[in-house]
Order: sequence, then C-alpha cells, then structure tokens
Amino acid sequence: MSSHAKQRTCIVCRKTDTKQSFLRVVRTPEGQVELDPTGKKNGRGAYVCGIACFEKAIATKRFDSALRTKLTEDDYGRLKSDVLKTL
Repeated sequence: MSSHAKQRTCIVCRKTDTKQSFLRVVRTPEGQVELDPTGKKNGRGAYVCGIACFEKAIATKRFDSALRTKLTEDDYGRLKSDVLKTL
C-alpha cells in the first residue's frame, strides 16, 4: 500500500514538493484572497515555496494570473501581513 503525497508546484520558481512544504494562497468562492495556513480552504489555490518566492510573486503579480483574479494593493498588503504573522 503506497501513500503517495500530493505534489504541488511553486508559481514562481516551479519547484515541486509536497503540499505541506508550501505556503498556499487561496481565492475563495466568494472572491476573497487570503492565506490558507491549513491548506484545506475551499477555492482556487496558488502555492509558493518560501518567503523569497512569495515576495517575488507579489512583485511580479503572479498571484493575479495563478488565482485568475485582479488583486488590489490592499489584498497584497493583507497577504504580506498574514504571512509575516505565520513566520
């Protein structure tokens, strides 16, 4: 019996690893964009492998295309604040 861990890919550097080793940002069905520390929230998710890729994803607006939405400066500010709280 094989327990195959789900693989995810960083939206910035394209590194693949298990879901647990990434930060997940999710666009909920209501359209809210938020950090998902549990990895279980309902919605479209985007994964980054660390704080450097998180910062680069914000600078290059990779979250916009990965989550198929347009994030505001407030959204980005809130995400940065949430990530800093979790570190």
